[in-house]
Amino acid sequence: MKHTAYIKTVLGPIKISEVDGFITELFFAKDIHEIPGEHKTPLLEKAEKQIKEYMDGTGRVFDLPFAAKGTEFQKTVWEALHRIPYGETRSYKQIAEQIGRPDASRAVGMANSKNPILILTPCHRVVGSDGKLTGYAAGLEVKEQLLELELSHAGC
Repeated sequence: MKHTAYIKTVLGPIKISEVDGFITELFFAKDIHEIPGEHKTPLLEKAEKQIKEYMDGTGRVFDLPFAAKGTEFQKTVWEALHRIPYGETRSYKQIAEQIGRPDASRAVGMANSKNPILILTPCHRVVGSDGKLTGYAAGLEVKEQLLELELSHAGC
């Protein structure tokens, strides 16, 4: 059964879903002006706590079970994203090389764009080879804010 919760954050509301004890979706809910009431499962409550800690800079690691649906290639890319340390970035090319597909930078970008679990799978930490910010499902402004948030707390 799918359960969904909305979390108020400094960057706007986040919609998060759980299916059978696994987080399956997390994205910024731009069109939500009023957070609907819902019954949060223990996992969604734990996720809310960890996301709020992340947003206030006291949490850097997520200890949540998650299951993203995607192709084997997408899952390989998403697994590589989990190895990018908090407060650091990698280029699409670096991720492609890391997964043993050095010519797959564009495919890595496409896999990033299909990431259904933003923040927990930190696709915001992937930038262009020149260090410039490139696409993000929640918009470049949110990507920049997430990176700034991490940089401001990385040395703490």
